[in-house]
Amino acid sequence: MNIGFVGVGRMGANMARRLKDRQFHITAVYDTNRAAATSLAAELGCAAAQDLSEVTAASDVIFTVVTDDNAMRQIFSGTGDNLLVNARGKLFINCATISPQVHIEVEKEAKKAGAETLEACMASSIPQAREGKLYLMCGGSEETFRRAEPILRELSSVVRFVGKAGEAAKVKALVNMVMNINTAGLAEGLALGAALGLDLEMLRNVFSQTGANSRVLETDGEDMQNREHSCFFSAAHAAKDSGIALDLARNLGLDLPLARATKEQYDRMVTEGLGDLDKSGIAELTLKDRHKHSGDHL
Repeated sequence: MNIGFVGVGRMGANMARRLKDRQFHITAVYDTNRAAATSLAAELGCAAAQDLSEVTAASDVIFTVVTDDNAMRQIFSGTGDNLLVNARGKLFINCATISPQVHIEVEKEAKKAGAETLEACMASSIPQAREGKLYLMCGGSEETFRRAEPILRELSSVVRFVGKAGEAAKVKALVNMVMNINTAGLAEGLALGAALGLDLEMLRNVFSQTGANSRVLETDGEDMQNREHSCFFSAAHAAKDSGIALDLARNLGLDLPLARATKEQYDRMVTEGLGDLDKSGIAELTLKDRHKHSGDHL
């Protein structure tokens, strides 16, 4: 089986490395960052495709890991070169966090071209991609899911079939919405603790043993305290993903004030040039004396 990748940033590249380790044949990679594609291709011994249609031609299964709705639409329906050129019989596994409706659109376009698509939304980060321990939520036809499942098992610790196209993307939007709210809440708790003169290591320990505990306390708490914001999940992506959830809520007439306030914080990070920091960098906005606006709203 020949496998291609479109989008080889840190997640896509590490997924490709993992499958190579598991003896899958990686035939082609593509990225708008040509240097990233060329470097990974040299490492994996495959082609660095210059066109999207080259990836399709060289592969039976194509993973896509792109940034947003616009990028997803472009790779599947861009004028001239796109992934659906001569795509009959191909399987596209789409791993980006994008709007549910875009997954539905892409599935329809792929069917017209005689191809299949599956959304495989990832609730994990870079180390899990490399180690084959992703948490994958899948949406599409169950028959397509069963076809893709053996490959997905090599990439994941959990593979969950959620339902038809778009359904997994809804779940992923909610996962990231709640994660982002928890991250912002943790930053504010630590900010107030610091302003009160409390020892933050002690405070984090108390949080971990009480109702203030959360997964983000484990992943981000120490980083917030130590100002270590090496990027695993960027503030810019947090803003984008919270926006997806808010759009879903808005379409249903549902008000989500916590999600809205959290997105505003991540939007601030982007506006102030902090969007490339890890989501833990939201602490830079809340802990006093860290950033030009830190502590403003305490």
